[in-house]
Amino acid sequence: MGRYNMLFHEASLAAAIIIPARYGSTRFPGKPLARQTGKFLIQHVVEQASKAKRAGHVIVATDDPRIMEAVKGFGGTAVMTREDHQSGTDRIAEVIGRKEYAGVEVVVNVQGDEPEIEPGLIDELIGVLEHNPLADLATAAVKFERVADLANPNMVKVVTDRAGFGLYFSRSVIPYDRIGGVARAKDAVFLTPPYRKHLGIYAYRRRALMTLSASAVCELEKLEKLEQLRALYLGMKIHVTFANYGPHGIDTPEDYAAFVERYNRGSGF
Repeated sequence: MGRYNMLFHEASLAAAIIIPARYGSTRFPGKPLARQTGKFLIQHVVEQASKAKRAGHVIVATDDPRIMEAVKGFGGTAVMTREDHQSGTDRIAEVIGRKEYAGVEVVVNVQGDEPEIEPGLIDELIGVLEHNPLADLATAAVKFERVADLANPNMVKVVTDRAGFGLYFSRSVIPYDRIGGVARAKDAVFLTPPYRKHLGIYAYRRRALMTLSASAVCELEKLEKLEQLRALYLGMKIHVTFANYGPHGIDTPEDYAAFVERYNRGSGF
């Protein structure tokens, strides 16, 4: 067990955090091993995730030996996975299917490019699955900060029912605004209804994770390139927690440079 698995104060072996990490990236090759802060990017993610109190493992799932060695070098736990996985969901399902993790019932998928992920949010999503028997998955969303971001297809929108379960996720603007409030608004804070930006973090029940991984891609998922639509298509219930803060994901070298600046100012965490 790696050093970072020992940082939990209220650990429970029923939950695990798995961080998929690939070396290849079209917009930012080698992203997990970027090191301008003095630490690997993947190390920042592991350290943040390890501050969560409700999981017993933090595991990096990778298909690249360079990432494997880097994680081992800073005391983390890494598992080599197959190279042919089409998604992070499939990669974490391979890990959780191993016999040493047979007792894990809740799995949190934390993106490997989220160095500012909130540990409290991880704990909250685990808590949703512990206390809400109707939920198969749990995820999170925040308010949009700018109206202009609504049109960005890289920022996924979500709408929920009154109980907080996701009705649909889309790269398009949902719901459609018939009264023209979006056109008039200068700040997303004043939009009615409030538009929600989906955050790419998921907590799965084991059975839901394994079912998703074993199921074929549905047409909605093919169109939108959003894995969570497979879960909705299969009839699964996704509970959406509304968070106050959305972490800055690192998609490009420019995003990483902004993170390094925040880190050096001491305002990144």
